[in-house]
Amino acid sequence: MPPYAQTNIQLFNQLHREGYSNEEILLVRNAYQLAMRLFTGQYRPSGDTFISHLVGTASILASLRTPINIVTAGLLHAAYIHGDFGLMSLRLMSGNKRQKIRDVVGDVVEDYIARYTSLKWSSRALSDVGDRLDNLDQIDRDVLLIRLANELEDSLNCGVLYCSDADRRREYIERWGRDMIEMADRIGFPALASELSRVFKEVTSTEIQRELLISSSRDRAYLVAPRSYHMRLSFVFCHTIFITMRFLSKLCYKMRMNSVGALFDPSRG
Repeated sequence: MPPYAQTNIQLFNQLHREGYSNEEILLVRNAYQLAMRLFTGQYRPSGDTFISHLVGTASILASLRTPINIVTAGLLHAAYIHGDFGLMSLRLMSGNKRQKIRDVVGDVVEDYIARYTSLKWSSRALSDVGDRLDNLDQIDRDVLLIRLANELEDSLNCGVLYCSDADRRREYIERWGRDMIEMADRIGFPALASELSRVFKEVTSTEIQRELLISSSRDRAYLVAPRSYHMRLSFVFCHTIFITMRFLSKLCYKMRMNSVGALFDPSRG
């Protein structure tokens, strides 16, 4: 496969070369403009800009000649997980957020993004997806394809090794890499399977200088805001209330469970 795009211009040129129509490229342009607002100042744990990861994921999907709705969803796949919607960011996936995405890219693309957000991706979930793969409908297969493109983009150029939790990420690939390669093959994308195999081998056989890490403590995406940046008081107020209510809810639940446990404690008579 050719090198993947990391900028909007590279992606637009790639889409032209791949034969996508001007109307289709315009949809991607609109999605990119939204991504610029949602991911301003955000970085991956490796220090790479978040938006270059999004462009790279879309580029991988375009190289596979997937329909434009899938490419566009790849460009916004993390919108509900890491996108900054302002006050609406207090909830992972609210109706207002979903409508904001629909207004830009339409219902079909938004549904892909919502399903991507809901797709569980853990050790147990990976095994479950593999077991259910033959019974997945086409939309869920497309969502899985976006997820696999995300995994490939994460590992390109050994990017996962430049994270503070590089050892854990390498172990994850060693344990589940073969399963992801098999998934790509089973859903009809042998070229993606081959590329995953190549990149995963590079990750598991490469050592990097720990001194090159941008941050020694970041294992998730993070924001680097300009010095002039200040949170609006309304956001701070609402966010404080949200965190407090969530804490109190968890505390009440724990106290209730302790009370139930005491009722059934044999040592209490």
